[in-house]
Formats: sequence, C-alpha cells, structure tokens
Amino acid sequence: MRNLTKIITLILVGLSDHPPTMNGLFVLFLLIYLMTLITNLLIFFLVIVDYHLHNPMYFFLSNLAFLDMSCSSVSGPRMLFDLVTKTRSISLPACTAQVFFFHFFASSEVLLLSAMSYDRYIAICKPLQYTQIMSWRMCSHLSVIIWVFGVIFSLVHTLCLLRLSFCGLNSIHNFFCELPHLFQISCTDPTINIVLVFALGGSLGLTAFLFTFLPYVRIISTILHIPGKTGKLKAFSTCTSHLLVVFIFYGSSIFIYLVPTAANMFAINKLFSVIIALINPLLNPLIYSLRNNDLKAAFRRTFNP
Repeated sequence: MRNLTKIITLILVGLSDHPPTMNGLFVLFLLIYLMTLITNLLIFFLVIVDYHLHNPMYFFLSNLAFLDMSCSSVSGPRMLFDLVTKTRSISLPACTAQVFFFHFFASSEVLLLSAMSYDRYIAICKPLQYTQIMSWRMCSHLSVIIWVFGVIFSLVHTLCLLRLSFCGLNSIHNFFCELPHLFQISCTDPTINIVLVFALGGSLGLTAFLFTFLPYVRIISTILHIPGKTGKLKAFSTCTSHLLVVFIFYGSSIFIYLVPTAANMFAINKLFSVIIALINPLLNPLIYSLRNNDLKAAFRRTFNP
C-alpha cells in the first residue's frame, strides 16, 4: 500500500550515480556554466558601453543575454553542488522556486525571440520606417510586456503546483525540478496541472511560433530582391543566427513539455533538459557573436582601443 505521509523533501536523481562519471560531469558542466556567464556578460557589457550597438536589435540581444545567464543559473549551480557533495535532496519550497524562475525566464525568452523576429522584419522589409516604428519607447514597452507576461505565466503554474502534495515516491528523475517529473510523483491528481501546461504552454508556444516564423516569409522574399551579394549575405547572416537559436529552443521545449515522459525515456528527457537549461544559454551568445561583425568590431574597440 502506498505511503500517504506527506513529504517536504525531494530527491534529485541527477545525471549519473557513477563517481568517476560524476567527477567528469562536474568539470564539463562547470566549464559550460562559466563560459555561459562570461559570453553572455560580455555581450551585455558591449551593448551597454559601445554606442554603435545602441539600437533595437542589440537592445533585445542584451535582454536575451540576461535571460540566458539567469536561466542557466536556475539549475546550473545546484547541479554542480550535487555533483560535488553527492547531496541530492532539495526542499519542496526550493523546488517550487526553481519551477517559478525557470518558467519565468523560459517563457520570457519565447516572447523575446518573437520580438526579435518582429525587429528583423521591420529592419529588412520596412527600412525607411525602422527608426520610427522601432523607437526606444516601442522597445521599452515590448520589454516590459515580455517581463510582465513571463511573471504571470510562471506564477499561474507555480500557484497550481502548490495544490499538489507529495508522498511515498519522492525521486525526481532529473537534475532540477521540472513540472512533468513533479506530476509523476504527486499523490494528488495532477490532471488540472497537466491540462494547464498543454493549454497555456501550447497557446504561448503556438502564438510565439507564428509571430516568430510568419514574418520570415516576407523577410526571405525581401532578401531575395536585395541587389548585390553583400547586402543579401548580411541580411541572411542576422536572420539565420536568429532562426538557429529559435529552432534549438523550440525543439527542446516541445520534447520536454508536450511529449509524455515515460520511464524508459528518462535518459532522453534528461538530455533535452541539459540542452534547454545549460547548452542553449551557451549556444545563443556563441551563435550571435561568431556570426556578427558588429559585435566583433565592438569587442576590438573596447579592449583594443
């Protein structure tokens, strides 16, 4: 018979139980986390200090850098701590806080990617009206909307999570607290929570997806009519960087939240959790910085005056 004693401490199973493997994972993910902080902080710093980057595109990119640093910090330090100390227990309030902040930063990033797509659409398809449409007032309003909606979206899921109780089985088959895994070990019927994830997550994802990709139909058509190879290459460079970031983010999110988590898929689910929580925040600045001549020039001006 299942033990119905309520528990307030959960166990994070993590990525491995093998000590040598855990040591190797610690070194690997410590390097990834440090690189994530350094690269995103560098982009954030360059956008602030270099006036050549004081435009809407880099304003949104600096927001993305901040979100990536924050999202990585929700799970990264905790995972590194568990790998070193072998301590895998986490209190229920701390687990709930992880859920709130992860969903806040992730949902804000979804909306931010849509705003960045809109910015590219105006810049390429309506260049003469760009400064008028994408004014600093417009950018600041979009930014506030993104952050406020992120708080509301995350708060709804977190408040609904508080209705669940946990008893008996308390092992989370991941390295941080995530809703699908918490639903599996809840001794309260999580049907309402699951419906909410599909309804809100699906609505947000589909809406943001459409607002992100539909402008690219017009963007690609406009790029193909740009005279000269140089102009086309520059336009395609900024667009492909953005699209690559979007595909990685959406692909990982869809698998984690919309594909049912079965016991035989824990390893694959952990892999996608690593991608969205730790790898993606590192790839974003690398994709943008390595393909962006403006950022390279800003780096040279700042550190090699």
